[in-house]
Amino acid sequence: MASLVLVAIGLKSAVVNADDEFEYPPISYSASQSNDPVALLLEDMKQGKKTLTADAHGSYVKSLLSNLEVPESSQSLVFSKTSMQIPYIGPKTPRAIYFSDSVYIGVVIGSPIIELIGVDPQLGCVFYTLEREENSFRLIRDRGQCLSCHATTRTERVPGVIVRSIYSDQSGRPRSGSSTYVTDHRSPFAERWGGWYVTGEHGSMRHLGNVLAMDREDPHRVDTELGANQLKLPAAVSTRVHVADHSDIVALMVLEHQTRLHNLLTRANYETRLATQLDKSMNEALGRDPTHVSDSTTRRIAAVGDALVSGLLFADETELSAPIQGTSEFAKEFSARGPLDSKGRSLYQLNMKKRMFQFPCSYMVLSSQMDSLPEPVAKYVRMEMSRILVDGNGLPKGVRLEKEQRRAIREMLMELKPNWLVQSDTQQEP
Repeated sequence: MASLVLVAIGLKSAVVNADDEFEYPPISYSASQSNDPVALLLEDMKQGKKTLTADAHGSYVKSLLSNLEVPESSQSLVFSKTSMQIPYIGPKTPRAIYFSDSVYIGVVIGSPIIELIGVDPQLGCVFYTLEREENSFRLIRDRGQCLSCHATTRTERVPGVIVRSIYSDQSGRPRSGSSTYVTDHRSPFAERWGGWYVTGEHGSMRHLGNVLAMDREDPHRVDTELGANQLKLPAAVSTRVHVADHSDIVALMVLEHQTRLHNLLTRANYETRLATQLDKSMNEALGRDPTHVSDSTTRRIAAVGDALVSGLLFADETELSAPIQGTSEFAKEFSARGPLDSKGRSLYQLNMKKRMFQFPCSYMVLSSQMDSLPEPVAKYVRMEMSRILVDGNGLPKGVRLEKEQRRAIREMLMELKPNWLVQSDTQQEP
């Protein structure tokens, strides 16, 4: 087996953008020790508890998927040149993305590196590369280069993840002068997956996947019929080191939703810590009561809390006009991920007929990132969710939640997250 070099990068060796507020206390992103799944794997390998083994092609992908408990069925293939592995990506050699609730892995045929992202409950997304060398490899925490793309307005200005849709030329490059979209569960179907392969059935709905923008004069002129309802990858796509032969539409839709929620959770965490730190400093400087909370802090917490609640409840979700059917075991495996309540219901259960999920409340409400939110914003979110689900009061803008759905979600959360929802003095919705 190849020898292994394990490297953790701290602030002194990091390339820090002075404009990134999260690089300074109280967050100190690059200087902080991460407890994300990749960091924990790295520590286990240091102690000899776990190891990575290469397959017959010399790839560590399957070993990484196994050690990090990332399902093979989550494979999604993107051929646009929109990552640090640009020289290796193209329509014949797409980048494979694999993901779980708290890990993302990116792999390209011919590339000497594998990209990894682990989600830490406090820091959010933390970036790594596994770099191949002769008879060895190194697992390295990013020095800050990834943040040039992964800490922008596209990621809520926090270290985060995005799914981009572009108009690609025949080599995978975005066409000059064409539109680009960051897509999630709110996005019109017609704007999704440009530069991605998409396998699955979606009826009369059309997307930008599987096709190229060949017209230089009018890059938005693409034949979406050619990319519709494709059940197999193009024959020209090399899958030598990919673990599957699909780019499942259901996995892509879950990926879009999850990336947005990770960013909203990280933003809620960061904004609350920054605001409370500022209050602390101002209270000391002005001789105020240490527990005083300023109006600006209250507003900042409410803003990120409202955004998170709206995301959790699928505000402005695009309604499906035709059923969605994938080409792998992803939907079955994901829906069975649980946990289940006493009635056999789960927030992971998919619908894929009129909407993504059977119960329109994100499974990310059960995540460690949610449980690790600072108390001021955690309390705000709990109260808002309780107001909506327990008291039966008005819905946030864009949220479509029927009475029976509200009841089912309330019952599940009361059982799966005991004491999280708060019963107020008002009458509970019958």
